[in-house]
Amino acid sequence: MEILKIDTDGATVRLSKAEIGVVNNALNEVANGVDIGEFEFKTRLGASREAARQMLREVGAVYREMG
Repeated sequence: MEILKIDTDGATVRLSKAEIGVVNNALNEVANGVDIGEFEFKTRLGASREAARQMLREVGAVYREMG
């Protein structure tokens, strides 16, 4: 991972295909694999399960685009 920019609006990072694969797999496991209630999910992750699934779809699309 290469950190390109950090400011109050967010961060810009460059990830290799392998690193994006790790993020994709971790999101998939937490969004679809673990069996925890929605309240606990949101408490632990700071986002709803649906938000995690949306991020998974977006990260997955990037991963697939990389070939």
